[in-house]
Amino acid sequence: MHITQIGPSNGEWGFVGEVDGIDLTRPLTPPEVAAIERGMDRYAVLVFHQQFFTDEQQVAFSLNFGDLEAALANVTRPEDRRLKLNIADISNLDKDNEILARDDKRRMFNLGNMLWHSDSSFKATPAKYSLLSGRAVPRTGGDTQFADMRAAYASFAADIQALIDPLICHHSLLYSRGQLGFDTFTDDERIAFAPVRQRLVRHHPVTRQPSVFLSSHIGVIEGMPTPEARMLIRDLTEAATQPHLTHTHRWRAGDLVMWDNRTTMHRARRFNDGGEIRDLRRTTIEGSPTLLPEPIPA
Repeated sequence: MHITQIGPSNGEWGFVGEVDGIDLTRPLTPPEVAAIERGMDRYAVLVFHQQFFTDEQQVAFSLNFGDLEAALANVTRPEDRRLKLNIADISNLDKDNEILARDDKRRMFNLGNMLWHSDSSFKATPAKYSLLSGRAVPRTGGDTQFADMRAAYASFAADIQALIDPLICHHSLLYSRGQLGFDTFTDDERIAFAPVRQRLVRHHPVTRQPSVFLSSHIGVIEGMPTPEARMLIRDLTEAATQPHLTHTHRWRAGDLVMWDNRTTMHRARRFNDGGEIRDLRRTTIEGSPTLLPEPIPA
């Protein structure tokens, strides 16, 4: 297995590695798993080509890195789920593999994936790794962009770092989808998507590098008026997603992209989702809480 850096060089760790010389669809040895984890610690995003997974093979590969989180953070009813295993359906398809209508609630909800975010930051236990398998990709568009939150934090002036180091944010899908004007939530969905508390700055458990935990899911900063808090998050996001801190992945069928949600943000890009199929399937490794499970202040 060999890793070549393909993203921007941001300090000592680098960003985005392209991996060759390994077949992820077969059982891996412990040294191979350890090598991938070392690559993740260094690059935060790894790209593997020509990995034509079945759903079962993708789940088996993912379990090398921890427990899978439940793939239920959306507005799709259980009876309408297209995928039967614990895999998130990142597609524009319904359960019959037909392209979703333009006004379908699921399609409108999924447009939130085009905002910069970190997977599952809206859960009390946010995600560790995400593993996204490209099964069918459009001819143009539909790229995924990644931003290095380690390099972003390092780029902030000392006074900004001092400001954000102690801050605690509230994350929710209600906030991110609300930015798009999506407000057709059921009572059960509002309960399921209730805000959770996350630190704005955290340290990687292995490298101890600090990173800023930004996401479109942030709507509140404790102790700060809401307009001021949202303006701060917008300013930080703009600074953290400048071109020299980001990498764009242009999908090919058979790609597997794996990223560390603790040190990156990402977003999907526009494509002709009314006429072309984009079928990506994500397994997500559960991480660790960033806070003790304290209730949100009244």
